[in-house]
Amino acid sequence: MVSIADVAARAGVSPTTVSHAISGKRKVSDQVRERVRAAMVELHYSPSRSAQNLALGITRIIALVVPDIGNSFFAELAKGVERTAIQSGYNVILCTTGFDHERELLYLEMVRSRAVDGIIYAAGSPPSNSDLVRLLGDMPLVLVDEEIRGASLTAFVSDNAAGGRLAAEHLLGLGHRSCLLLAANGELVSSERRIDGFRAAWAEGGGEDPIVASGGFTEDGGGQAVIPYVEALRVGEITSVFAANDLMALGAIEVLCRSGVDVPGAVSVVGFDDIAPARYSRPSLTTVRQDVAALGTAGAAALVTALESGSLLDGRRHVMPVELIIRNTTGPVSATKG
Repeated sequence: MVSIADVAARAGVSPTTVSHAISGKRKVSDQVRERVRAAMVELHYSPSRSAQNLALGITRIIALVVPDIGNSFFAELAKGVERTAIQSGYNVILCTTGFDHERELLYLEMVRSRAVDGIIYAAGSPPSNSDLVRLLGDMPLVLVDEEIRGASLTAFVSDNAAGGRLAAEHLLGLGHRSCLLLAANGELVSSERRIDGFRAAWAEGGGEDPIVASGGFTEDGGGQAVIPYVEALRVGEITSVFAANDLMALGAIEVLCRSGVDVPGAVSVVGFDDIAPARYSRPSLTTVRQDVAALGTAGAAALVTALESGSLLDGRRHVMPVELIIRNTTGPVSATKG
């Protein structure tokens, strides 16, 4: 099989010069271009796209790093990323970190060393900005869903604070004045913004100072976080729960129902994300909906545009709207309470 090195030897130039002549990305003289063309014809060489990319140091591969592909939120995000990447001629490799900080750092280091063209990163246990710079250098990187504190990176995130406000306003409108907030462990900016947005609207609406419990961003995390408060929820000292994501909300509902606490008769529960199980759970979950596919599509489009044009990413935080989806886990405070 004829290689680009064979063409270079026949034309009397370097393989890099052959690559430049083929791709047009770098200027070569008309005389050199004609020598390369003649050598290609003589040797019956037809450059494949992969050969051109290899010669130019391009893989046309994007790495997508997410915490948990078993969570339908991240599965939907991956669909949006992959659809956009493939349409633009890129392939996607998937790395799942399991919300584990050390594993997250390991994967970031690994994708850099495996020579991908760029990274789309949905942080689960975010590194510091200094760690990110140390691991990735100037590798093109777009954040989706989650921000990194102190980093001036292009990010596509939902309006988490507005979503928290929507949840609070909904519960206040149903007469609730006491609430248990289920926040994520660790340094997730998204959870913090959701809780802060809720608390601000809750205080403005006359709600009592809410209790905050933390757990993993999983069903088990939500279930474990709610356990110490089951009795208070049973007797009406607390009448509502807002969870920073749907999995936590569903885990809390399971514990409450198993403990004989009726949802929504005794306790109203609101989640955040609108993952598929939220629609099909019994009772179906009232939640704040993110357009997760749009997050993935927008993040991938921004990265591909930068890669194709050779331009820098804009380093801006792009905020996408959310909406409240009212289903069957919320209802008015019963007459015996508050």
